[in-house]
Amino acid sequence: MLTKSDIFNYQPAKEFSKAVAYFSMEFAIDQSLKIYSGGLGFLAGSHMRSAYELKQNLVGVGMLWKYGYYDQVRSLNGSMKSDYVQKYNSFLTDTNIIFPVEVHGATVYVKAFLLKPEVFKSAPIFLLSTDIEQNDALSRTITNRLYDSNESTRIAQSIVLGIGGSKLMDILNMGIEIFHMNEGHALPLSFYLYSKYKSVDEVRKRMVFTTHTPEVAGNEEHDFDLLSQMSFFNGIPDAEVRKMLQIDGHRLNYTLCALRFAKIANGVSKMHGVVSRDMWAGYDGICKIISVTNSQNKNYWKDEKLEGAFEKNDDRALLTRKKELKKALFKIVADQTGKLFDENVITLVWARRYAGYKRADLITADVARFQSLISNTDNPIQIIWAGKPYPEDYGAIDTFNDLFLKTLKSPNCAVLTGYELELSAALKKGSDIWLNNPKLYREASGTSGMTAAMNGSINFSIPDGWVPEFSIHGHNSFIIKPADRKLPESEQNIIECDRMLDVLEKEIIPIYYNNTKKWAEIMKNSMKDVSPAFESGRMAKEYYDKLFNVEVMIPSLYNPSFRPFYTKLSLNKGKTPAKV
Repeated sequence: MLTKSDIFNYQPAKEFSKAVAYFSMEFAIDQSLKIYSGGLGFLAGSHMRSAYELKQNLVGVGMLWKYGYYDQVRSLNGSMKSDYVQKYNSFLTDTNIIFPVEVHGATVYVKAFLLKPEVFKSAPIFLLSTDIEQNDALSRTITNRLYDSNESTRIAQSIVLGIGGSKLMDILNMGIEIFHMNEGHALPLSFYLYSKYKSVDEVRKRMVFTTHTPEVAGNEEHDFDLLSQMSFFNGIPDAEVRKMLQIDGHRLNYTLCALRFAKIANGVSKMHGVVSRDMWAGYDGICKIISVTNSQNKNYWKDEKLEGAFEKNDDRALLTRKKELKKALFKIVADQTGKLFDENVITLVWARRYAGYKRADLITADVARFQSLISNTDNPIQIIWAGKPYPEDYGAIDTFNDLFLKTLKSPNCAVLTGYELELSAALKKGSDIWLNNPKLYREASGTSGMTAAMNGSINFSIPDGWVPEFSIHGHNSFIIKPADRKLPESEQNIIECDRMLDVLEKEIIPIYYNNTKKWAEIMKNSMKDVSPAFESGRMAKEYYDKLFNVEVMIPSLYNPSFRPFYTKLSLNKGKTPAKV
């Protein structure tokens, strides 16, 4: 059996000695370990890296996905296609620990693998698999695909992660004091703890929760009877579950239950904390919801030469290195699309998950203005889109395909596939402008802009998620003024597209081509203001200070009313946000 010295290659620091298990469906640790989808995994990966750097007594608990998320490729006509290819990971340690978990009234065997800290300089992470010979063919498929579209499979995945991960911690005698759920996917761990301690109060002492979804409809829920049939409640009678979680309907919402089981919870930006408190106002028995703003690990994401030029305040070296990074990115563009980009041309990137609310195609909403923008030869621009939609989100896939077809004959526009860690890094290092234009209040955090800023890519964003905590228009970023939320959504899109293009054409592009000194100043201000405030070392410390080490919080009905958030924030160094 593994000992703690087999798991950790470091002695935990005294201030972080409390033993924590961090449950997440996805971890983005390295390009070669394809067990992640997007922002949730990128956040978890940076957290694990900073936990390692700070020598925290924290272990990750996740899933070893046989086919990963999916491989984003193209069909013969260039449209998007999802491929599923088996992944192999020789760098994982087989613990030889196999144990049973009940799923749908049947025994499913789970095997644990360990990603040791020294492999990728992360906190240790246990990854669970059901793809072993002890299981029947159906049970082996539970850990096939991250976010499987089959409802019963999704529920089974949560059972394996939550109950299986908790069982593993007991088998290893890890002495876990805090169970942290990164989103609600691992909710069954709460029922495992309840079965063990026979008290909601005892569960609450040990559980904290991070919510990432800024609307009720986006939080996972399922039919209560189906969950019961699937063994989701770990043998606890239905009536007892309903009573302890105040459930009187036919559906069970994962987030609401987590908020009733946890001693404290957090949103992932100050703005999201406000939105979350407003979302769950009026629900009895929920814990206090604070905010711990997401952050990213600078040691992993930064370009050393760019950082060196910044530290020396050497504008020439800074801009020269940025052009070198653009050249490296443009090799990827040429390889995928056959288009040759120019490192001397301002390059704008939109890269994140394709989803309706993220509005990948907003910049194209005014067809005439968009065509004028990309046809301008005096002040040219290059635009790149990249991102993976959910493989069954056909509306988002249509957006990808429409952008591909719309820009196919434009030599300065490219739609890329394979938005994973390596492409993400190349885009952040090789872009001049990082575009983020979600519908206001729908982006919980938006951490990609942080790593872009660390690499001298200037944020151009709707003031959503983390952005109001950071951005000062014209100083370290550029802001798109939101339209009146009372207007129809179609009108909001038109207004915000026009405002985006106004800022781009009248401010951003002229500065880039006509005022190199000012452009370099904005780049440096961005790099200076993003760290340490949005570096994950700060975040990992805050999780211990504000969640793991706090006493049990009494469930409360207190939820402050929601007001437009960007009017309430103070930004870095006491500066005030731009009027938006």
